[in-house]
Amino acid sequence: MEFIAQELDDIVGSLKALTVDWKDETARRVIGRLKKFPVKTNYAIADVKIMLDENFDDGILILRLFMGFSKDQFVSVLRGIRKEPGIGVKSYRANPESFIEDLLSIGLLAAMAEEAQRTPHWSDTLVERLRSGRGSAISGQKRGRGVEDFAEAIVKKVFGSKFDMRCTFTGPKEKAKCDFAIPSKSAPRIVIESKGYGATGSKMSDIIGDVEQIIRAKRSDTALLFFTDGLTWKQRKSDLRKIVEFQNMGGITRIYTYAMAEQFEADLRQLKSEYGI
Repeated sequence: MEFIAQELDDIVGSLKALTVDWKDETARRVIGRLKKFPVKTNYAIADVKIMLDENFDDGILILRLFMGFSKDQFVSVLRGIRKEPGIGVKSYRANPESFIEDLLSIGLLAAMAEEAQRTPHWSDTLVERLRSGRGSAISGQKRGRGVEDFAEAIVKKVFGSKFDMRCTFTGPKEKAKCDFAIPSKSAPRIVIESKGYGATGSKMSDIIGDVEQIIRAKRSDTALLFFTDGLTWKQRKSDLRKIVEFQNMGGITRIYTYAMAEQFEADLRQLKSEYGI
């Protein structure tokens, strides 16, 4: 495979937004329960008990939404007021009455009544909180997994089942984690790392260390391909520039985005032929 020094501007110019549905199965299930939730001016202990008995984890999530608490906030508050140890389902089942009394002490029933009376539809506020809180985390997971799934489909198209995925591969002197090792993690000729980002954060800097470890661990004649996308790289150009520098120095064979999928497949086929995989 011919070496071509890539430019930062070329990679940035090919980036595009990664749009995904923020809802997972839990979110859809909770939204369904919210839509069917009885609207009252006054709620009672029985209403809370029904909610927790049907599905404890979903019930706790719904109660958090009524209160407008993040998971960390809710856990901190509940642990601070609990008269008995534990805040999970086992603690609830051991003494439901005590558990619910502790929940009521933080103003749960009033919050439920206030939210239920909102217009045009009282669940809209809760759905928005679910989207911006839990949904934000789910979106991040889906973006990363979406890039990985996209790369996996092309790898399968070229190599069939001759690869290991999400594994630790063995190099001459040390080991390193990677998303794909072709044809195997014990003797990889091609290593692929795939990352997708929809929000800036420390993980975008962490990938620098991950790539450096792969470069140290792999054989000098093992190709390292990096597949990524997401417009947030434009806000973290310093991190992307470092990755491009790895490529220019020969540590990374080539960098790809969704827009470069055809080139990704073509290069994999060329490497397959060169390495006789």
